[in-house]
Amino acid sequence: MRTRFRFVTLGLIVSLIVINYIDRSAVSYAVEPLEQAFGITTAQYGIISSVFSVGYMVAAFLSGPLVDRFGCQRVLLAAVALFSITTALIPVAGSFAGLLVIRLLLGVGESPAFPAATRTVSRWLPIRERGVALALCGGVAVSGSLLISGPLLTRLMDLVGWQGMFWTLAGLGVVWAVLAMWLLRDLPDESPRLDDAERALIAADQEVEATGGRAKVRWRPLLTNRNLWVVAGGYFAWGFMFWGFMYWLPSFLSGAYGLSVKQAGAFSIAPWACGIVGALVGGVVVDRVYRRSPKIRSRFAVMGVALLLAGCSLVPLAIAPTLTVALISISAGVGFGFITGGIWWVASIDAAPDQPGSAAGFADAAFASAGIVAPSLMGFIVSSTGSFTSGFVVMAGLAVAGALLMLLVPRERTTTSSAAPAAVEA
Repeated sequence: MRTRFRFVTLGLIVSLIVINYIDRSAVSYAVEPLEQAFGITTAQYGIISSVFSVGYMVAAFLSGPLVDRFGCQRVLLAAVALFSITTALIPVAGSFAGLLVIRLLLGVGESPAFPAATRTVSRWLPIRERGVALALCGGVAVSGSLLISGPLLTRLMDLVGWQGMFWTLAGLGVVWAVLAMWLLRDLPDESPRLDDAERALIAADQEVEATGGRAKVRWRPLLTNRNLWVVAGGYFAWGFMFWGFMYWLPSFLSGAYGLSVKQAGAFSIAPWACGIVGALVGGVVVDRVYRRSPKIRSRFAVMGVALLLAGCSLVPLAIAPTLTVALISISAGVGFGFITGGIWWVASIDAAPDQPGSAAGFADAAFASAGIVAPSLMGFIVSSTGSFTSGFVVMAGLAVAGALLMLLVPRERTTTSSAAPAAVEA
């Protein structure tokens, strides 16, 4: 019987992304004790939250080349060590400045996850299995972690206190690192746990450019890659909606409909649940579409239609909706948006199969930049107008613009000498 160890490797990457998102959101559940322990203000807490995305954006752009150069295992072990240490240091940060540095380093430590996920899937899975696999990484793991983080983290705080919550999360990183040292390898040929049949299955459905191992990044073909810029632009558009709702949805529900914080949190579950469904649907659809039409533009078409539907779903928010209409509108927008959740990474591989980690880092940096712009711009709009309406209009407009970019601009990739793999390490 053929082994299926590629799915164990995929499971390791998915679990890392879940840990990442729980770690980065943990500080939002410890606002009050952090303010009391270190004397920080609410405004300073906002800065502490935002600085994570700054570190993440810069490091995401650089971590992709590192993953392609040194392989997933080495880069991820270093990254997990960094974000586990910084998570453990939060309770003893001592001041606003200490928390600022720690959150910046946490963003740096978590940045290699998606470039590594993209490279792992490109090397470990045949093309026809990548849609669902990357939907698990970029969609289900993200929206699922947002669903479980609230009850999980509040329960941990009840059991071990807010300091213990951070130390427990750091311990999870250590456990993951031990498993990765044992199980994770950059290439199937480096793992003794696959049989020849599984290796042949993977190798038979790979791009020619993806057959190489670790190699130095080549910046010129990367930065002049038309499809990669399309991915980055579309990912920024979706990222603005994602980060906008992640940071501001509870405040919108509380301010517009008079809900308590607890009620707003409960109502906020629906959009992220729809995100899980959307991510799974997107993974299945893109794989089926690719089997019928094995062209790069077919993946962009799925993303373009999904972003268009996401943008149109937000239109009712501009017309003073009831709570029910608002929840349906937002849930539909997030659900349609998450259809693209894993396809960004598939499209990154399609754009630059010879250096998938670098391509994913480029796209991830665009997504992270939306995480800097969206919360601050939404905050400015709300403080200036007293309403979220204009912010939702910006979200919808960007989604439609991203959809047009996906549908009209991409082109089929042609293999040229510039795309040939660089010299590979032994």
